[in-house]
Parts: sequence; C-alpha cells; structure tokens
Amino acid sequence: MDYKISEVVTKTNIPKSTILYYIKEGLLPEAKKIKPNVHKYTDEHIELIKYIKYMQESMGSSIEEIKLALEKKNNSFSGSYMMLAPLMNTLSGVNGLTTYTKEEFLEHFDIDPNLFQQLLEDNIIMPIQENSFTKKDASIITLVEHFLEVGADYSILKEYLSCAISLSKLEQNMQKSLCSVKTEQNFSTLWKIMFDTLFNAKEYIFNRATHKVMTQSLKEEMQSK
Repeated sequence: MDYKISEVVTKTNIPKSTILYYIKEGLLPEAKKIKPNVHKYTDEHIELIKYIKYMQESMGSSIEEIKLALEKKNNSFSGSYMMLAPLMNTLSGVNGLTTYTKEEFLEHFDIDPNLFQQLLEDNIIMPIQENSFTKKDASIITLVEHFLEVGADYSILKEYLSCAISLSKLEQNMQKSLCSVKTEQNFSTLWKIMFDTLFNAKEYIFNRATHKVMTQSLKEEMQSK
C-alpha cells in the first residue's frame, strides 16, 4: 500500500523532518517519486520507522548502530551478528562497566583465588570475554561468600544455572521460529517480540511467580498459627 508522507507521519507519530533525516542517513529507502514534490511511501517505510523508534526508545541504540543493523536486515536473525548486536550488548549487562584482568580483579575486589576458580569451573561466574571481569562478577562472588559465611548451601545458584541453560535453548528456538516467518511487513513486530520477551516478559513472569509462591507460603504459615 502506498502512503503520502503526511500519512506516514500520522501512522508512526514521527515528524516529517525526522523521516527525511532517516532517508538521508540511509536508514530508510528513498520514497518513490510520482511527480515533482509528490512521493509515495510503502508499508516497508512504516515498518522500518517503527523498528528505529523502538530501538532508540526501548534499547537505547544509536543511529549508527541501527544503520549498521539495518544493512543486515534481509539476513536471518541467527545469521547476522549486526542484527543481534543490540540484543547481545544488552544481554551482556556490562556496557559502561570497568573491566579488569583476572589479576587486577582478584586484587581490586580482594577475592579468594580458590573460590574464584571454583566458581569459574561451576559456571556461576561467566565472564563475557576471556580474562575480562567486572563488578557484576564480583557481586556474585560476594553473594557466594555471604552464603558460606552463614554456613548455607549456595546450590540455588547452580539450579539457576541449570534452569538458565534450559531456558536459553527455548529462547534460541523462539529466535529461529521468528526468523522462519520474517517478512518486510512484520520486521519490527518480530524484533519487538524478541526484545520484549527477553527483557520484559521473562522478568515479569519469574518475579511474579516468586511473589506468588512466597505469598502463598506466608498465608499458610499465618493460618497454621
């Protein structure tokens, strides 16, 4: 379906000047010129504008990052690192954090080397890059130290790992499933599904489930008194 630019503005809630800027920067294809000062836009333009808006507002991606991603938009999700880069950067959880080598890390956070090595082998600590650690890793080690300090078992963290591995395989299958139905018309919607599932629904369902179980346990305890 063809649209005037005023219709695109209405459908996307993005100003005309911004749409023209996206075209100038190569984020959107040129509109089809019907006659002087009359251009026609398509569903692809609207879908791409929705994607750009979502990536900027929800994921904090820069114009340059989005431009690089869109250059790979006709590739599969799994076959294009650049399309997955915003997702992977967010999943890493280390953006903007100071990194340390193993030696620097152990000294800076005063960590027991033996405990550190054990947690690495157990995959409780999973650095994003080899020999590169952050305060995120240190916070998990500190948590384990607290478990040990009070004489409690930290096997819950190992169970988290087991569940996380199983869940990650389901998430990978979701990615492949979305890839199999990708079209020019549903491009932005598929990415919203992927990002919102991983960064919204997962947290919501897990935290609400924990809340539900603990609340029920508290009620049962109160009733037994």
